[in-house]
Amino acid sequence: MSQAHRILVMSHAHPDFSLGGGEIAAYNLYKAYRDLPEVEDAWFLARADRGRGPTGQISLRRPNEYLWEQAVHDWFNMRPAQRESVTTWFADLIRALKPSVVHTHHYAHLGLEYLRVIKQVDPAIRIVMTLHEYMAICNNNGQMIKTGSFKLCSRESADECRQCFPEKTAEDFWLRKHRYQQYFELVDQFVSPSEFLRQRYIAWGIAPEKIAVIENGQSDEPPLPPRPLAEGETRNRFGFFGQINPFKGLDVLLEALHLMKKKERKQIVLEVHGANLEQQPEAYREKVMKLREPLIEEGVVRWVGPYQPHELRSRMAGVDWVVVPSIWWENSPMVIQEALVCGRPLLVSDIGGMAEKVRNDVDGRHVAAGSTLDWSEKLKHSIEVGVWESRSGQICRPVNNMGCAKAHSPLLKSCHE
Repeated sequence: MSQAHRILVMSHAHPDFSLGGGEIAAYNLYKAYRDLPEVEDAWFLARADRGRGPTGQISLRRPNEYLWEQAVHDWFNMRPAQRESVTTWFADLIRALKPSVVHTHHYAHLGLEYLRVIKQVDPAIRIVMTLHEYMAICNNNGQMIKTGSFKLCSRESADECRQCFPEKTAEDFWLRKHRYQQYFELVDQFVSPSEFLRQRYIAWGIAPEKIAVIENGQSDEPPLPPRPLAEGETRNRFGFFGQINPFKGLDVLLEALHLMKKKERKQIVLEVHGANLEQQPEAYREKVMKLREPLIEEGVVRWVGPYQPHELRSRMAGVDWVVVPSIWWENSPMVIQEALVCGRPLLVSDIGGMAEKVRNDVDGRHVAAGSTLDWSEKLKHSIEVGVWESRSGQICRPVNNMGCAKAHSPLLKSCHE
């Protein structure tokens, strides 16, 4: 008879302080784990920056939820800034909680060493790791995209990686890869939210049988009703949601609108629900601002601004389509799953996890990544009569949070149970 699970879920950030897809997915799974009958207890440990630097302190945020004031000082080798904290306070927490499973969702801001400490405290603890991006494979923030040229990479290569980071040698990259792989050997089971990401890590060196594909869970809320249309109005309102940075392709979308004849683009409205433009490199920031201003004046672009998670549904209620024009592979963008829950079809770049999550000409459209011409054509086609109805009518709801937790349940068991 198998024993009840005691699960510690770890994340590189807490949703109270950071609203990225990885940390939200980790927190939602933690809450769903608590409702599984085979789970005796569950806890959540998240890295946090409380303005005091990486003190290494671990404190209680609320019942069963902990914050770890940790950071990484060597991103190339993913070494923690507060190494002593890993072998003292973190190790003490593992001893006190006595988890049977540690399900970690990242090592960014935490370093890699904590994986070894878990096994040192108790080798029987099962480590499950969800891979949310390609950071172990690519030193360029896990983007798998070349510095400067923005050319996509399909695999790592010490010689090619050195061209992106000439201050490093090929030997440096060889050592980096083997450092990651050495720590990853301590992981009992990997989880990937997309088959595309799974295949990238198999090519990198993880055994296929060690990586399962499980999509991140979503809320149980019902689909939104279609946006009410005024007389003569078409399904012409597109919504961009999320971070604004050079990899997310908003500039490609704006250039596509400029490519249209003025009469054509006046039939389209693009709502930008985005954040952090002010934090981007100056050249990119100025490019976006230069592109958006005349479009705002024409009424084609509405710059709505950032939003909180609880505001997302009300924002999506006002659009017909959701657009994801990213120029990098992505993995499983949370906004795609959120749009499908809300009943909104999508236009997405035809690469990586985006192409996998949206079925072309079924619940959305694939658009050639980075192509202003193709984005221009697909935007115009999408507002034609009957296109939206056809795509929205074929949307399948993503797995909910409890379904996600149940899908993980077999992975929590050791081979001895």
